[in-house]
Amino acid sequence: MNRTIHPSKLAGNIYAAASKSSMQRACAAALLSMQKAVIKNPGHSNDDIAAMGIIRSLGAVITEVDRETIEIESSFLNDPAAIVSKEAAVNCGESGLSIRMFTPIVALCKNEVTINGAGSLVTRPMDFFDQVLPQLGVSIVSNNGKLPLKVNGPLQPREITIDGSLSSQFLTGLLMAFAAVPAPDPVIIRVNDLKSKPYIDLTLNVMQQFGLRVPENNNYETFTFAASQPESRISNLKSQIDYTVEGDWSGGAFLLVAGAIAGDIRVQGLQQTSTQADKKIIEALMAAGAGIAMEAKGIVLHAAPLQAFTFDATDCPDLFPPLVALAANCKGITKIKGVSRLAHKESDRGVTLQEEFGKMGIRVDLDSDIMRVHGGAVKGAVVHSRHDHRIAMACATAALRADGPVTIEEAEAINKSYPDFYDHLKELGATVTGGLDYRNALNETYSDKNGE
Repeated sequence: MNRTIHPSKLAGNIYAAASKSSMQRACAAALLSMQKAVIKNPGHSNDDIAAMGIIRSLGAVITEVDRETIEIESSFLNDPAAIVSKEAAVNCGESGLSIRMFTPIVALCKNEVTINGAGSLVTRPMDFFDQVLPQLGVSIVSNNGKLPLKVNGPLQPREITIDGSLSSQFLTGLLMAFAAVPAPDPVIIRVNDLKSKPYIDLTLNVMQQFGLRVPENNNYETFTFAASQPESRISNLKSQIDYTVEGDWSGGAFLLVAGAIAGDIRVQGLQQTSTQADKKIIEALMAAGAGIAMEAKGIVLHAAPLQAFTFDATDCPDLFPPLVALAANCKGITKIKGVSRLAHKESDRGVTLQEEFGKMGIRVDLDSDIMRVHGGAVKGAVVHSRHDHRIAMACATAALRADGPVTIEEAEAINKSYPDFYDHLKELGATVTGGLDYRNALNETYSDKNGE
């Protein structure tokens, strides 16, 4: 399905979509909780739907109260000595976070469970688990380091050292799993070269809000779980857990950039106190001289002349696509550090951004860990999402100031994280043609996709 974005002037107010980073972690924490969880503002992206499907397969019951509320009740940890998956297989869809976070949780089960995925996820390396899980007493069989994975636990928390340079998501899964299992002695996870530290802050925050045991964090180098008894797996028991999924800074970054290059808009729902790594988009916008104001009712942006900037995206690699859309509209050459974090995303994003923005007349150079974006006139063109949600959104954002229409092939890739994106652009006044409005289709299929 193609979408064509026409040069447009934006105006109005918009609420950012729910954070899939927050939503998926909430699903995992609810699975491991002994209490009913009431989740407000649940996400409905494909990745969120995958996470809900996983916890259902493991034994959670999800009830849709209304469009803005779900309830999750789980019996997964009722017998910590004999944890068994409800189903023999789980599917992570195309969600990198789900596969990395839920695999250690699935490994708590004493029965064999097959973990699979779809799309680009089946080609992404998973040999981290081949190396780590056997050290924790888990049997694992992979497809030469890729999906499908067959894991058979139960996982035993033990002192372990892991490599954190590829993704913090692996550590998130281990932290969740270790928190679920009592241990008679303290257990330490040692981490070398951890990237994306703010996402670990988010993980620890969610664990705390759901009453899970939270380890002592020593400068992100060691995470120490105190000795515990079975009855102390859950602390701070309440009648129920109330959790609100915050707005998504990763998707919201595209709205903020859109406002900076083509708008007079207000973006609401993004918590300025959030631990999400992609909140750093504000620093990049300020460095570029964007017209931006942080107000109590939201973040206000208006189009203004923009200048090239320098930015380190090592700890927030998902910002590369909106940063390139921003840099394309800046005068001069923008330098962005952290290209090494891009190879194992939905596409090889460094190369993909270079090629797709090249079609729009924007030169992107890759030099080891540095990307240089030569700002200039964005041209109308036909580009391809490469089945990568953030590439589709980056091209659509840059198209708002192009000299002609930009057609995005396979534009529905946005459904992975931000299915309302094109609708939100239209609400702000952008001319978007082609395809089917997501919300119309969603009204017919949402309950089916959620298995209710």
